[in-house]
Amino acid sequence: MDLATEGKPGAGLGGPEPVERDFHGFVAARSAALFRGALVLTGNREAAEDLVQETLERACRKWRTIAAKDAPDAYVRRIMVNLANDRWRKYRRMVPHQDTGDRAAPGDEYGRIDSRDQLVRALQGLPMRMRTVVVLRYFHDLSDAEIARDLKISTSTVRSQLARGIEKLRSRLPARSAPSPEQPAEGTR
Repeated sequence: MDLATEGKPGAGLGGPEPVERDFHGFVAARSAALFRGALVLTGNREAAEDLVQETLERACRKWRTIAAKDAPDAYVRRIMVNLANDRWRKYRRMVPHQDTGDRAAPGDEYGRIDSRDQLVRALQGLPMRMRTVVVLRYFHDLSDAEIARDLKISTSTVRSQLARGIEKLRSRLPARSAPSPEQPAEGTR
């Protein structure tokens, strides 16, 4: 028997501790949602995988504390958002902002096929807090109060950031083609 597990409940019985099982269950249940949020925050699959990995690593180290909280999901999301903010700040210091010029030409339909890619690129153009609010609302389905609590800001700031973020996204994304106008009703010509 290992000295580190001696005296612990379930030690030596061959199974993981209940707290460890809880973490594995959390990872199994929430890793896909965390990845989707990380992908939108980072805009890059590899960076999103790294962000989720680092988030879960930090959560694992503090899992006893996190598991005792009322909302472990919110706590882990907060870890992810903080890590994304840190990465964004570090990136902004290292790489000056440049227009990459990879926008599709006006008549190039092939350049507009993947609307998800366009959305992620548009989200990347938002300031970090605004992007975080939009992601938490529309990708994690959180309410204003939950977002405010997670980010430690007021609900009015959440609503303001959300409204501004949506407006910026609308201005950056191409308008969807409007449906053909309906035939006028009888007698209204």
